[in-house]
Amino acid sequence: MTRRTSRFSSFSSALLSLPLFALAAHAEPARFERFTYKGEASEKVAIKPGEYLNPILTGYYPDPSALRVGEDYYLVNSSFANYPGLPIFKSKDLVNWTQIGNAIDRPEQLDFKGRRLSQAVFAPDISWHDGTFYIVSTCVECKGNFVITAKDPAGPWSNPIWLPFEGIDPSIYWEGDKAYIVNNRAPDEPTRYDGHRAIWIQEYDWRAGKMVGESTQLINGGVDIARKPVWIEGPHIFRKDGAYYLTAAEGGTSVNHSQVVFRSKDLRGPYVPFAGNPILTQRDLDPARPDLIGSAGHAELVQTQNGDWWATFLAVRPYADDYYNIGRETFLLPVEWKDGWPIILPRGQAIPHALKAPNLPAQPKPPIPTSGDFGYVEEFDGKTLPMQWIGIRTPQKPFYRLQGGALELDSGSPIGDLDGVPAFIGRRQQHVNATVSTTLRYTPVRDGDRAGLAAVQSDRSNLFFGLTRIAGKTVVALYTRDAADADSLVASAPVPAAGPVTLTIRTTGGTMAFDYAAGGRTRTLKEGVDATLLSTKKAGGFVGTVFGLYHYTPAS
Repeated sequence: MTRRTSRFSSFSSALLSLPLFALAAHAEPARFERFTYKGEASEKVAIKPGEYLNPILTGYYPDPSALRVGEDYYLVNSSFANYPGLPIFKSKDLVNWTQIGNAIDRPEQLDFKGRRLSQAVFAPDISWHDGTFYIVSTCVECKGNFVITAKDPAGPWSNPIWLPFEGIDPSIYWEGDKAYIVNNRAPDEPTRYDGHRAIWIQEYDWRAGKMVGESTQLINGGVDIARKPVWIEGPHIFRKDGAYYLTAAEGGTSVNHSQVVFRSKDLRGPYVPFAGNPILTQRDLDPARPDLIGSAGHAELVQTQNGDWWATFLAVRPYADDYYNIGRETFLLPVEWKDGWPIILPRGQAIPHALKAPNLPAQPKPPIPTSGDFGYVEEFDGKTLPMQWIGIRTPQKPFYRLQGGALELDSGSPIGDLDGVPAFIGRRQQHVNATVSTTLRYTPVRDGDRAGLAAVQSDRSNLFFGLTRIAGKTVVALYTRDAADADSLVASAPVPAAGPVTLTIRTTGGTMAFDYAAGGRTRTLKEGVDATLLSTKKAGGFVGTVFGLYHYTPAS
């Protein structure tokens, strides 16, 4: 078991950097003592000496962008409307990663008010130039594309510099002392079909923080516009052996996802597609294959100090029929160069779960694991929470505190209120099979008061398991919300009026069980509950399930 770490960029540090506001008026905070997580994958993979395990970041860590500076590697992921956002990891071997910060950790940087969970911060790109780190990304429905900078990738990161072009997924290509931003935008013609997009490039004056010069369309539609390719996005440019290479995702981020590559003699084209495209996809394989890894794409290539090439990318691990609750994860594969073209995985091959590790100095396992089977315990006995804890939308005032070995949680907005911030704080579900537990001290005062565990996939797809008051009586209850705007009561049972209650959620693939311990006895409230409501297939969007602590008191 691993325990908490402390860092200035943790969630509670971000909140405590705010001025102190009066806490929401209600009778009693919910007091949580200890949070435990234990997870295991459904697939059983034997790892031999010298091998590594895919994924390298389990759970909801999509759209990875990787960078090498000297002998150090950095990686940043999408975070959408979760806060703090844009988690940043560091590694020396591309396999063992330690989170060092969150690039979005101050409310004045980005405001997610009104944003659904799968809006806000899309695919980021991290780069480095002249002693400064750069992240360029998009805040969807909240001002658009932006750049933030930092001298230390652990933070603090600057407030955004907003960029005046539409589209998503920008990245920076550096050539000498010049910077160019390449991104997905509308094509320079009327769209021919749904999903018809283009890739553009424009110079970025990094000293002045503004776009300059003309924009040039590099790719129209994708590899072959006659075949109506959709959602060309996530572009990255790099140079090798005098040629420019542009890699991008194509086909959308579901089962038709892929990675393609183009080459040019000049930065602004023309770019010629590789005849062997795509250089990574799983869409042609049998969907009934065991231990399936699918929907692979959104890759970025990185060259090691030894000259080898590797690719980080996103993919998913369904438990059945393209159902997965834990979101899109970060994977790693070697890149083979053949006849001047990079190939991440030959067509028709399945992504391996285990393979030979990069030729880099071996590193110890990180203190907080990111791959394989693992668990952790949060005792709530530090000054801050670890930076892995996240909430929903940008808080404008503190809603929790650590006190006396417990987390005290004040009431916030209800989950689903897009203009509010729920008093919810949690961590990603990182395994298909997982158990989470907490001990709660709380007395609901009036009907509708609730505190306990929540599992959130979206604002309209989530569940609550904890203490509430129904018809004047304190009960333990399970409510679910399946692509809906209101909860449905699944089960409830009376509990003693006083004393702690330990709540446990057991997830096994697409089913869940809910246990509670009170008054010296442990009972199961409900088992065999359909958990596919927390899947991307049903809920939609781009995030994964987050397990956490939640408190809500209705207005008087």
